[in-house]
Amino acid sequence: MNLPNKLTTLRVIMIPFFVFFMLVNLSEYIGAAGKYIAVAIFIIASFTDFLDGYLARRDNLVTNFGKFMDPLADKLLVCSALICLVETNQLAAWVVIVIIAREFIISGFRLVASDNGVVIAASYWGKFKTVSQMIMIVLLIVDIQNTAVQYVTIAITYIAVILTVVSLIDYMLKNKKVLTEGSR
Repeated sequence: MNLPNKLTTLRVIMIPFFVFFMLVNLSEYIGAAGKYIAVAIFIIASFTDFLDGYLARRDNLVTNFGKFMDPLADKLLVCSALICLVETNQLAAWVVIVIIAREFIISGFRLVASDNGVVIAASYWGKFKTVSQMIMIVLLIVDIQNTAVQYVTIAITYIAVILTVVSLIDYMLKNKKVLTEGSR
């Protein structure tokens, strides 16, 4: 197993630890450190997302395992964080529904494309969407009780939702032939 694939696997392994520190109340033992441990795990896991892709492309280490597991690991990390934030009443469920629905739609779209021998590449809108979601998640976990930071967090949340929808529309418009032409 090459280094990019090990980083992807590490990201998946980190998810249960992240969820544990997000949801288990350890305040009597470690005070507020639980949320900081959770956010540190999330940031490290998010960084492995960037690093594994960079290394795979730079060193020509792209594998079928990586093509399958990297996006799956990303979805697991982000969806786990979003669900934890709903559970802790830090994020509205409708935001999570929009984001997760987009992921299901794109995954299904890619499956249909794959059956037709078409590879759908990630777009810049998708990358912007991912970065905005990760920033939103970090801000929500840290939950700084400052009016200015709270307004920034709200703005980033709406930006993340908007970019989620825009990236979905972008994928659909650029690849509509996948659905309309059928198999070859």
